[in-house]
Amino acid sequence: MSSSATPAGASERPVRVRESFAGRKAFILTAVGSAVGLGNIWRFPYITYENGGGAFMIPYLIALLTAGIPILLFDYAIGHTFRGSAPMAFKRLHPGAEIIGWFQVGISFLISIYYSAIIAWAACYTWFSFSQAWGDDPEGFFFGEYLQYDAGGTGDAGLSVDFVAQVGWPLIAVWVVLLIALAAGVRRGIAAVSVIGIPILFVMFAALVIYSLTLDGAVDGLDALFTPDWGALTDPQVWIQAYGQIFFSLSVGFGIMITYASYLKRKSNASGSGLVVGFANSSFELLAAIGVFAALGFLAAGTGSAVGDVVSSGLGLAFIAFPTIIAQAPASALVGVLFFGSLTLAGLTSQISILEVVMSAVKDKTGWSRGVVVAIVGGSSAVISIVLIGGVSGVTILDTVDAFSNNIGIVGGAFIAVLLVMWVFRKMDVLIAGLNTYGSFRIGPLWKVLTGVVLPIVLVVLLYQDISTKITEGYGGYDAWVVSTFGWGSLGLVVVLSVVLSLMPWRSGSAMHTEDPAIDEDNYDELVGSGETTEGGTR
Repeated sequence: MSSSATPAGASERPVRVRESFAGRKAFILTAVGSAVGLGNIWRFPYITYENGGGAFMIPYLIALLTAGIPILLFDYAIGHTFRGSAPMAFKRLHPGAEIIGWFQVGISFLISIYYSAIIAWAACYTWFSFSQAWGDDPEGFFFGEYLQYDAGGTGDAGLSVDFVAQVGWPLIAVWVVLLIALAAGVRRGIAAVSVIGIPILFVMFAALVIYSLTLDGAVDGLDALFTPDWGALTDPQVWIQAYGQIFFSLSVGFGIMITYASYLKRKSNASGSGLVVGFANSSFELLAAIGVFAALGFLAAGTGSAVGDVVSSGLGLAFIAFPTIIAQAPASALVGVLFFGSLTLAGLTSQISILEVVMSAVKDKTGWSRGVVVAIVGGSSAVISIVLIGGVSGVTILDTVDAFSNNIGIVGGAFIAVLLVMWVFRKMDVLIAGLNTYGSFRIGPLWKVLTGVVLPIVLVVLLYQDISTKITEGYGGYDAWVVSTFGWGSLGLVVVLSVVLSLMPWRSGSAMHTEDPAIDEDNYDELVGSGETTEGGTR
């Protein structure tokens, strides 16, 4: 975007300065807080074990360098160059691109509905760790006594949203914390949570890893994890899994990093920050794998089983396998607090970033204050979440929405964004210039090829595999109407709303007309006083 001098007049001056992070450190910690989430802890260790163990590190590292870092920088470049939420940044990039941003906002909204519930479960299990409330049957306790789970949609009459008190009230409490943090703003709320929470998270999880390594059988667990199967490197599926893991773990493709990068000050090193965030996220994944498999080795030794017999991922690892480990481990309460406390913190920082995508987009489009947006949009999200996920069939709804929003929604949205920006709108050179203006290293043709050619190929393979499987096999053994309603239906609704919202005009008081992408708090007086603006910021 080129700068040009314009006459200094009140009607041409921006009336608002975009919120910003206090500095690069706050941005990095907030971005890391978004990237480091539940998937790092319960997905990466299992994916590594199933795909060649130690040998998996080779395709994983290659995927990080050839796809993870490039797509992370792609999002940073859009957010930092065009200084707006996903819809506004894409609108400034090209008039026809706004719909991409709204689709990413819609996917973030879907994810936010169920993600809070897992945080609430983890918080409850942190408390349960003191008394080992799950007893001798963690699986029966989790699905039965705690969730009171009714697997509606798998042959029963249907889903039920009957409120479960021990699930619903903690979920309400989590939403209160989230909305307070969001209402407090970028510096006092969003960044403050990560600046405090992420160091605590790393310390807690590091303590858990060190403790796990002292348990009997820990070495067997690590042997099972890291013993390389070099033959796996010739399996294309292993490489696909590596690229998929990198993509899902970096919080890219659904507006988060675009939104956060828009809060960077104008003269910020976005490219250097991208490298720090990418490698910090992968380092935490490796740390998580070591801690989880050391603990699983202890569990296997205690039950006389092979490590492979106790390996699991997702909800099974967090709320069934780990409670079993905690029950058998010395200082069990400490282990439980460290593990479930880490899950809670990782989930909170990630959920704040997911919700901020939605809040920022609505705030930019309408011109409403942050407090009003959080009250209306955030409050509505909380109500939907509590009603759908706080009931006895919440797991069914959560599982279905998660599978479609993540594996199809995020991947599909990223594929369309990269494809259009590279080949239709031809804006990659603009993004390169934006990254290079204040970046610590030069972005060039290689990044352009990786982002515009390699990445779309990877994404379309991931997308094809998942869509074809769901069309031919359904999902999760649920009835077709459940998959159609909460899976395909939710995606269809996002598409329709994306079209509608992109066609709505931007209000005169919206950020599109009142914020200049060249101005932030540090240079507001200087630029406004001299009448300097950018083309994208003038009325």
